[in-house]
Amino acid sequence: MENLFRLVDHEDFFSRRCIWVNGPVIVGAGPSGLATAACLRDEGVPFVVLERTDCIASLWQRRTYDRLKLHLPKQFCQLPKLPFPEDFPEYPSKKQFIDYLETYAMKFEINPQFNECVQSARYDETSGLWRVKTVSSISRNEVEYICRWLVVATGENAECVMPDIEGLSEFKGDVVHACDYKSGQPFKGKKVLVVGCGNSGMELSLDLCNHHSSPSIVVRSSVHVLPREIFGLSTFELAILMLKWLPLWVVDKLLLIFTWFILGNIEKYGIKRPSKGPMELKNTIGKTPVLDIGTLEKIRSGDINVVPGIKCFSNRDVELVNGEKLHIDAVVLATGYRSNVPSWLQESEFFCKKGYPKMPFPHGWKGKYGLYAVGFTKRGLSGASYDAVQIAHDIGKVWKLETKQKKQTTSACHRRSISQF
Repeated sequence: MENLFRLVDHEDFFSRRCIWVNGPVIVGAGPSGLATAACLRDEGVPFVVLERTDCIASLWQRRTYDRLKLHLPKQFCQLPKLPFPEDFPEYPSKKQFIDYLETYAMKFEINPQFNECVQSARYDETSGLWRVKTVSSISRNEVEYICRWLVVATGENAECVMPDIEGLSEFKGDVVHACDYKSGQPFKGKKVLVVGCGNSGMELSLDLCNHHSSPSIVVRSSVHVLPREIFGLSTFELAILMLKWLPLWVVDKLLLIFTWFILGNIEKYGIKRPSKGPMELKNTIGKTPVLDIGTLEKIRSGDINVVPGIKCFSNRDVELVNGEKLHIDAVVLATGYRSNVPSWLQESEFFCKKGYPKMPFPHGWKGKYGLYAVGFTKRGLSGASYDAVQIAHDIGKVWKLETKQKKQTTSACHRRSISQF
């Protein structure tokens, strides 16, 4: 590869190879990493992408359920430099999105170093370079990549969150996290408790219901549930349009009024709305409203049961905070994901202890000493695309300036050699 030059660091001679990367190292080959790589390619900057699994977008390929579709229209989910095919539906399926990402990687000649799990990354103040140590998940060989720029693209969903609930480890039924759930077919005829009422929890409950299970969904705290579409427009698209002309609090009021007319009063089913509006919550703490695709209809009909928080599990029962006990056969944990950055990045100024940039959007993409972050905006694929464009442009400016200076120096030396000859 033209952007790699292998060298040996004497202190690591017997333990690992060292590789100088003539450009940035991007950690993660999900949509965020691919978007950054494509933008760097467009800027003419070489790069290396490190990926711990054996494929791009492993979250989408290995840890998502079969019926998943993009929750937002495709124009809000496309990556930089390449729109979705025109014949794709407004809400592409999981398979269509993966096909799009594979095409994206091929178009921009993005060839990640697969099965390279980053063990640590630290900035070496003496050399002014980043040292990224990896281990191969296949050969167990260790490699150290040395670079000027480090792009953290592992995202907000690197590791699944397993809740600490009393008695869960002693529960005798099946327990599966949403990352391992594919279809409701194995749960046919079973009573299933879904823990978590975000978009995944709501959709998994619907999927279980459609596969003739008897799901109950835990709604512990307040949550905004909005229709996916209002007046023929996606709710998100309508909100974006209104925000161009109206203040945020007015947009929130209008969204809730429209939602009440379409969905009715959902509090009588055990789903309470937060005191703050949906767009305010999204902008302040990154909490995404649930976009209903049919779950509420099943809740109204009684096919999906809404229950309050959990007190504890025992054998094949669950006791709720209101004292009610349910006999269940299985538990599906739709309890979300978290960043894994603290486990490998040795840095505390740019990232907080939970593994997210300390600066809020749109300022959380750039740190010091050539450190960048992409895909941590809590604004989905559009937020990741914004970060990717900014990062590539920032690195590209330096790269082009230095390239120009090198050419001028080389040309001057060449002219001097000719004159001396």
